[in-house]
Amino acid sequence: MYATERQAHITRHLAERGRVSVVGLADDLGVTTETIRRDLDALEQQGLLRRVHGGAVPSRAGSVSEPSIAERMTVNSDAKLAIARRALEVITDGYRGAVVFDAGSTVGAVAAGLGDRVAATGARLDVVTHAVPVAHTLSLLPDIGLTLLGGQVRGLTAAAVGPSTLSALGSLRPDLAFVGANGVSAGFGLSTPDPAEAAVKAAIVRSAQRVIAVADRSKFGVESFVRFADLAEIDILVTDAAPDEALASALAAADVEVWIA
Repeated sequence: MYATERQAHITRHLAERGRVSVVGLADDLGVTTETIRRDLDALEQQGLLRRVHGGAVPSRAGSVSEPSIAERMTVNSDAKLAIARRALEVITDGYRGAVVFDAGSTVGAVAAGLGDRVAATGARLDVVTHAVPVAHTLSLLPDIGLTLLGGQVRGLTAAAVGPSTLSALGSLRPDLAFVGANGVSAGFGLSTPDPAEAAVKAAIVRSAQRVIAVADRSKFGVESFVRFADLAEIDILVTDAAPDEALASALAAADVEVWIA
């Protein structure tokens, strides 16, 4: 295979997955890891991607860059739906409890599937969220108690942040929390680009008795600007692919269950 063909394969898969690994690409293409590294270097010089440890991410995906909620809804949508269905299995027959929903497109997919899950299990839930899109989705469900937390709404995520949001979360002790992340890495934990959003996520993690993180494979190995949780602070990671060896080992050491959609 010519270099141009390999590099076209790399850019296509990067667009589809949000992240590529050197080892995975070498296996896919039947070439050495050194060849893949040269291809990634060439593509980075063209401004088509950004090299990170073990692979590459899109060039726009810097530690402080953040797509809007509308943009994120269109990326890996099938994976997010599968993750949502798997994550909702935590709500079992006859479940009673309080649940906090974070902001984000994958958490939004979980919220969108909640009505069917409640109907199937007979669960009775009180739901709290700071995310306006999530609140709108859940407001259409007749059998769920819903509380929308106030605060300053960020345009990119349509989520409330700031002192009033943090104060409200500090007085809660929900049974479950569904939390999204822009990055999940072995060394840095769970992270997101915006400090105000990170503070709210951290408060959600602290408040809940059980934390379910939902993130597709494109988040693996990504270290965004602000860490909001160590791996040991989450109970379950629901994703669409098995993490690589380093992340899998770190999750196991932190006693995190990994559910594959």
